[in-house]
Amino acid sequence: MAHEKYQDCIDACVACATECEHCATACLGEEDVKMMTRCIQLDRDCAKICFTAAAFMASDSQFATQICALCADICDACGAECEKHAGHHDHCRQCAEACRKCAEACRSMVGMRA
Repeated sequence: MAHEKYQDCIDACVACATECEHCATACLGEEDVKMMTRCIQLDRDCAKICFTAAAFMASDSQFATQICALCADICDACGAECEKHAGHHDHCRQCAEACRKCAEACRSMVGMRA
């Protein structure tokens, strides 16, 4: 079954999407929300692509490799932005960590399918 061979990557994507959604919501509650705008935008983009990548892998889509490559790039961008705020906000630190793990898992999956 296709989803079994990609299970580690699927799990990393779902975990990252969950952390990104949590981070975006937590950022909206921060005192200086305007300063968190880029973080919130990337969190939402990252969550969407992570959920999408998981679904494409679960169905063994012929486009899963391309989606996962894009997912890794968006995770990198989101993780880098969250890292800027990680010293002040634990939710950003946790999100950055999840983004790094997901990007790594997606790149591994892309290498497996290539």
